[in-house]
Amino acid sequence: MIKTNMENLVNEIKDVINVFFPNQEIELEHEEKIENGKVTNFCKVNLYETEFTAFREDKIKGEYTKLEEKKFLKKFCKLCVYQALSKATKKNLPWGSLTGIRPTKVAYDLLENGVDKIVLKDVLKRDFFVSEQKANLVYEIIKNQNCIIRNDHLIDLYINIPICPSRCSYCSFISSKFDCVKDIIDDYIFALIKEIEAVKKIISDKALIVRTIYIGGGTPSVLNEKQIDLLLSHINYPVSEFTFECGRADTITKEKLEILKFHGVTRLCINPQTFCKKTLKTIGRNHTLEQVFEAYSLALNYDFVVNMDFIAGLPGETLRIFKNTIKTALEFSPHNITIHALSLKKGGELIGKTQIQTDGQEIAKMTEYAYNELKGAGYKPYYLYRQKKQLDAQENVGYTQPNYTCIFNIDSMEETNSILACGANAITKRVFNDDGKIERCANVKMIEDYIARVDEMIERKYKLFETD
Repeated sequence: MIKTNMENLVNEIKDVINVFFPNQEIELEHEEKIENGKVTNFCKVNLYETEFTAFREDKIKGEYTKLEEKKFLKKFCKLCVYQALSKATKKNLPWGSLTGIRPTKVAYDLLENGVDKIVLKDVLKRDFFVSEQKANLVYEIIKNQNCIIRNDHLIDLYINIPICPSRCSYCSFISSKFDCVKDIIDDYIFALIKEIEAVKKIISDKALIVRTIYIGGGTPSVLNEKQIDLLLSHINYPVSEFTFECGRADTITKEKLEILKFHGVTRLCINPQTFCKKTLKTIGRNHTLEQVFEAYSLALNYDFVVNMDFIAGLPGETLRIFKNTIKTALEFSPHNITIHALSLKKGGELIGKTQIQTDGQEIAKMTEYAYNELKGAGYKPYYLYRQKKQLDAQENVGYTQPNYTCIFNIDSMEETNSILACGANAITKRVFNDDGKIERCANVKMIEDYIARVDEMIERKYKLFETD
């Protein structure tokens, strides 16, 4: 239960509590006062029949806009709550008081406000209680993000196929099982093409330049050859980066890869998640390790850049099992490797199951091991994001071999360019770099609703981009 005199800060307080107590409610009182340019925050936590308190006084220096002042007030509140909870639990969390999904955006804000890159790590540690290891990770990622271009005429085109062969037990994304929607997939493709054609008109009318194309999901490769060919025939922008997710190895065929190559696709995502056979069965992935090996070999034969995803903290997996997965991944040596820390969201089936309980900092040890091994093999961390309720308060990190950075991932995470997104549950973002404003336009989530309301989705985009 939360008591505060600042109702507008309740969500920020909840976010900090959730990092310490992902599935537990606690009693917490908070009070904030502002006077004479000073902000005082007081926080009291009742835990284990003991009272823990934190008090801090901060100055708001200079003149700020209302938006900037709001940011400061949120920051000071979260710091106070973090200090109280840290004292109560005797824990220092790796990301300190940072609860947002984009820690690097905090770092970029600091740099834009005059913080020298040389002292960036020290500021993150001092002002947000970020650990040495995570502050160093942020610094490395910013150093490796050398492809950022802030230009309001550049856009990324995203197309969503929210369909999977089966549902993984850890997954919280809105995605339909193939067997449940197979009879309306053609209708979905036709509706999607209608929206794509409308988006192409926006691109033309506003003189926008398509920087990258990304077809994600879901598992887009669950579509058959005819459906993939039809969809891609309506996407003909001359980009150097065109990604198509083939997350499940059992959906990949030689014929599909030939179609992708013909239409200019340059990157594939083949995501084993683990190289442990027992775990694959536990989490509901129906492909075999042999199918992963075959799919990867096929992709290299067609000269695709390949990313592989892996998850730290899958049910039943120890550090030893995870180490074996990383060693096997390095034997394959894909161009990109993404390491996800397991997140227990409401939409996933793992919530509340005992087999996902971890031993102390087990997942933290996994992500640290992956970092050290991948760095040692020549990979560089280049993008980062966090999710709510990630175990051991960890994060997701993308690593790349030299010169194989995925530009879309950076544009998307750092929100430096607009994204025109088509399909069910796709979210369009229009970025205004001059004033830092971002406006969003979300499509309806379910496939059936999208098919029925695609004209409405198109109108929303025309309004967002002010196109007649």
